[in-house]
Amino acid sequence: MMSITFSGWEAVKDRKNLSANEEPKKGHCYMMYHGTHLQNAKTIISRGFQPSKDGLLGPGVYVSRNIEKAKCYPLTVDKKDKVVFKLQVRVGKVKKINCDNHPMQKTWHQNGFDCAWVPPNSSISSIRSGREEDCVWDPSRISIVDVACCVDPATRKELRRLIQHNNRSGGECDLCHEESDCNPHPVQSCWQCGKTICAFQQKHHCKH
Repeated sequence: MMSITFSGWEAVKDRKNLSANEEPKKGHCYMMYHGTHLQNAKTIISRGFQPSKDGLLGPGVYVSRNIEKAKCYPLTVDKKDKVVFKLQVRVGKVKKINCDNHPMQKTWHQNGFDCAWVPPNSSISSIRSGREEDCVWDPSRISIVDVACCVDPATRKELRRLIQHNNRSGGECDLCHEESDCNPHPVQSCWQCGKTICAFQQKHHCKH
């Protein structure tokens, strides 16, 4: 990894969202969604996701940047018993799986990838909706940031409160005081003044 030296800057955050047909870039963090049964929601918030043992892309946590796809899950469950989480996902190294019987369809992680991505309108026959899909091997790459869908307003409010409490309990950077949703923030020493600083601070000016 390349080392970086700092001597004053002003940071601007890139808030561009990834469109459905854009391939996720290695190491980036993206907004995605995950649908689950309401009875599992509190456990997921407090303990994190448990990877599926198998699926179209093998073991992992299945997510999508298409909220309509996430709303379909779990299948055969009434919408009043579903919740859709809004997530931030650090994709790491991504493998595109775009056809049936792809040689790495279920072995992408063993080949050094952190996430598998099925683009929209792929040639995979089992995805009839044509919506994109992702599978993340390591659940620690996923952070819950909000409840995107929940039929009952009181339940939605309670789940949001739990998410906010969980995020505050360990997700804030001590230097810039921003939520570190995707990665621990990079901390360096300014080469002029020697002060320990975070690259996500809005400003840093050396005092001589």
